[in-house]
Amino acid sequence: MSGWLGVVSAAHVRRGMNLGIAQINHGKRAPLARMKAGDTLVYYSPTEQRGDTVPLRAFTAAGVFPDDDIWQADEGDFRPYRRRIDYFAVSPVPLAQLRSSLQLTTAPNWGYQLRRGLVPLGEHDLNTLLKVMNA
Repeated sequence: MSGWLGVVSAAHVRRGMNLGIAQINHGKRAPLARMKAGDTLVYYSPTEQRGDTVPLRAFTAAGVFPDDDIWQADEGDFRPYRRRIDYFAVSPVPLAQLRSSLQLTTAPNWGYQLRRGLVPLGEHDLNTLLKVMNA
């Protein structure tokens, strides 16, 4: 089992939670295929809405993948790939509250890796995030 950090706006995270799905990198298949059944995904939302100029910078949701099924949804002109995910009952936590506790944020320019949209999380960071989000 592995931990992952997905970078998605808070509004898109909430939509995914309502649908019980995970979607990464604007619906690309490859990031979803990197994760396996039993893996945990934590969402980091840099903004409330995609394209916002006001930062949110919060960890907004977390869940576990129950299976390895990936499918392509049909939303007219938009056909994103998705996976089922069982979301945990957690509360959003601002990055500022955890920044000094995470290994992810210790390197200079650590934020550049978030541009990939999906980042592996070490066991320490995954456990720290889940503990604080469950508090």
